[in-house]
Amino acid sequence: MASDIYWPERLKGLISTVNFSDVLEVILVAIIIYKLYRMLEGTRAVTLVKGILVLFTVNFLCNILHLHLLSWLFEKIMTWSFVVLPIVFQPELRRTLERLGEGRFLFEDRATLDEEEAMGVVKEIVIAAKELSRTKTGALLVIEREMGLNDISDTGIKIDGLITSEFLLNVFIVNTPLHDGAAIIRGKRLISAGCYLPLTEKRGLPKELGTRHRAAIGISEQCDAIVLIVSEETGTISIADNGRLTRRLDENTLTAALRPAFLKSSKNNLSNFFSKWKSNEE
Repeated sequence: MASDIYWPERLKGLISTVNFSDVLEVILVAIIIYKLYRMLEGTRAVTLVKGILVLFTVNFLCNILHLHLLSWLFEKIMTWSFVVLPIVFQPELRRTLERLGEGRFLFEDRATLDEEEAMGVVKEIVIAAKELSRTKTGALLVIEREMGLNDISDTGIKIDGLITSEFLLNVFIVNTPLHDGAAIIRGKRLISAGCYLPLTEKRGLPKELGTRHRAAIGISEQCDAIVLIVSEETGTISIADNGRLTRRLDENTLTAALRPAFLKSSKNNLSNFFSKWKSNEE
């Protein structure tokens, strides 16, 4: 009962010890942690971060349950992890330092489109895809979604051009430096072209699928991007999404497949986080 009486006084005393600098420090730390999370969320390294969190959790449980051998083992693993992390996260660390140097650490660089803008971009891509298909000009378009593709775009030539069908057709002109690589689309802009993509390790794919299709499947396995492929041999239009390839698309099916890639998500950030975690675990 006495503790209930003195509780308001204790709380008041605790609050009186908090000054402006403490509040400012907490806010700044929260902002930094959030921005680092957002930067990792926008890369393929997010799965590795989840693995590290699992190691910390297991080590914590081992200490509580007094499992000394397992606790010692996980402590050694985590010690070596801090040596390996700078190597594994080298692209992300470099990009973070670049953003600090450019003063862009606190600002998002991802473009979001409303429905009208999104459908306008989709229309331009579909027009270009139909013309590329008609002339049997090979093309590979990677459309960035939630996960960033800065590490992929860095392998190509920076462009940052507004998307129009004419512009896309010029990018994939045969026997030019940009023709054989992949083009990266972010929002309504093409940010890079001539990029290198990882090839899928899937076995049993049809023999008629060439390097473009294997590269499209490969990058779609590692991130949430949607990839549009135009076959150089047959002119067939295909879409790779989540490691699955859908072939022989016409104008309507292609529009329906591309539309979700440009529209804002209706889910909140928390539900997005848990849905991504679940999909990665599966």
